[in-house]
This record gives sequence, C-alpha cells and structure tokens, in this order.
Amino acid sequence: MKRKKREYQSSELVKSFARIYGFEDKLVAFEIKDFLEDYLDESLFNEIKSVNIHDQCIYIKIISPLLKNDFKMRRSFYLKKFQDKFGAEKFNDLQIL
Repeated sequence: MKRKKREYQSSELVKSFARIYGFEDKLVAFEIKDFLEDYLDESLFNEIKSVNIHDQCIYIKIISPLLKNDFKMRRSFYLKKFQDKFGAEKFNDLQIL
C-alpha cells in the first residue's frame, strides 16, 4: 500500500490561506515593508509607521517630515521599484501619508 505525501512549503500554505480568506494584499504589504527594510538605512526604516494596500494603491505612513517629503519627491521612483519587484499589475499608485 503506497501513500501519497503532500509536501508544501510554509510560504505556499500562507499564500493559499491568504487567497482563500482574502488578505493577499496584506501579505504583499509585508513584503514591501521587508523590501524597504533592506533598501533603507535602519534609522530611516524606523520612521515608517505602516504599509498598506487598498484598491491597487500602496499607502505608506511615515513619521518623519523629512523622509515623508523625500518619498513624495521620489514617489514615481519608488512606485516603479515596487512594480518591478512585485509586478506592475498589482499597483497603479503610491500615496505617502
């Protein structure tokens, strides 16, 4: 008697649960935040309060007025980076709050 074993990576399971329960956007927001953690200096990253996605728009809340202004000035640059990294079809706007 031969049994089939199904092996899944934990990331695949999390993605399938996210698809079932409708919180895929939150997972992508976590990935964006991880990307920013690698991309930015630690002190700058600590100024980012939250990252959310709603209706194909990325919302980034930033505490520091200087960093907020920098993100606003380079908004198209960051949007392009996110689209290249995570797929252009997922996002069409970036809002800095």
